[in-house]
Amino acid sequence: MFHDTTPAQLDADGTMDPWAPFRLVNTGEITSLLRQVRDAAVPVLLCGPNGQSLNCTLWALDSTAGRLTFSTDGTNPNLPSFIDADEAVAVTYLDSVKLQFDLTSLMLVRGRSGVALQAGWPGAIHRFQRRESFRVRPSERIAPRLVMRHPSLPDMQLELRLLDLSVGGCAVLLPQDVPELRPGVLLHGVQVLLDADTAFVGSLLLRHMASLDGGAPGLRIGCEWSRLNADAERALQRWVNQTQKRQRLLTLT
Repeated sequence: MFHDTTPAQLDADGTMDPWAPFRLVNTGEITSLLRQVRDAAVPVLLCGPNGQSLNCTLWALDSTAGRLTFSTDGTNPNLPSFIDADEAVAVTYLDSVKLQFDLTSLMLVRGRSGVALQAGWPGAIHRFQRRESFRVRPSERIAPRLVMRHPSLPDMQLELRLLDLSVGGCAVLLPQDVPELRPGVLLHGVQVLLDADTAFVGSLLLRHMASLDGGAPGLRIGCEWSRLNADAERALQRWVNQTQKRQRLLTLT
């Protein structure tokens, strides 16, 4: 697996749970995701409490009995330690989405065709977007924006509309009456105002510029987030996830 398979640290500090927006607890949603993992036969990495790992695939799921069955290599020397620990964290990917869920009640099943590892049904699944993941396109009504100083004219404050964004970067609209911004410039102290409850300050690297679709006035600037702190990354990922969920629900109505 050529992805980040390190489990996210989900222990909340204090009474606030910063990971709640990424957690699915609905039985139907969990079942749907697990079926996709099974049908796609994507690799699943099991991570044990002592740092051991085990590669496997989800072979079968029984929601009635509350059990998952994984196929794995019966000769793997780490296998006994998973049974002894009776717990593991599963990490896998569906396209650009990283899935993580806890497993307990591990049991080794041997048959004529090989070895299977069974586990209890997870009570929750966490979904995390990769940095290279899809971008969401906010509606004009929400109108998230960037507030910053022009790098060549420090006395000029710019308020630029965000055309789309992801946890890896964003695109902003540069009006035709604003002096040009050059690719390769790193902007510090950029205020990112996503909505009334979500805002942070970070740095942006200007990557490229392009004309708008349909010959509309202005330019589209592609940017990459640079050195966002943990709180800013968490706020950005939460906003992207929530926006994606809202847009998906609208397509179903």
